[in-house]
Amino acid sequence: MSNNKQNLLQQATFGAGCFWGAEAAFQEIKGVVHSQVGLARSEEINSPWIEVVQVDFDPNETHYNELLALFWKIPDPLSVDKQGHDIGEKYRSAIFTHSDEQTQLAILSKQQLQNEHYPNQAIVTVVTPLYEFELADEKDQNYIQKHGAGACSI
Repeated sequence: MSNNKQNLLQQATFGAGCFWGAEAAFQEIKGVVHSQVGLARSEEINSPWIEVVQVDFDPNETHYNELLALFWKIPDPLSVDKQGHDIGEKYRSAIFTHSDEQTQLAILSKQQLQNEHYPNQAIVTVVTPLYEFELADEKDQNYIQKHGAGACSI
């Protein structure tokens, strides 16, 4: 990939439970050119490291809103620290943002989902700026492609 193309890419980071399944889902979106799984945390919330997928995407091919739309289909936005068979704080539903624009779009999408689908329930998904990202081991990268989907509840 040329440096010019790389310079146009943006990043997005999502905590949606099992990072293996989330990575496989985001890899299906046209415009996502790279993905990696790891752990993320925020200065704003008191939480441990959360399993995340981080994607590099070309905003000329896909919009951040498309990534958000897919994200909202993956985790249960009403469940605290539990996604499918995965239980614990590291499986918290979270959107880690990389810019003020991403923060605004994520908050707006959360409000729309709340109003349209969960008017009487609280969405617990956290929207917060990314503070730190730690890459997972190589064995965890592209795990579903290497081992199949049976290892993940997503």
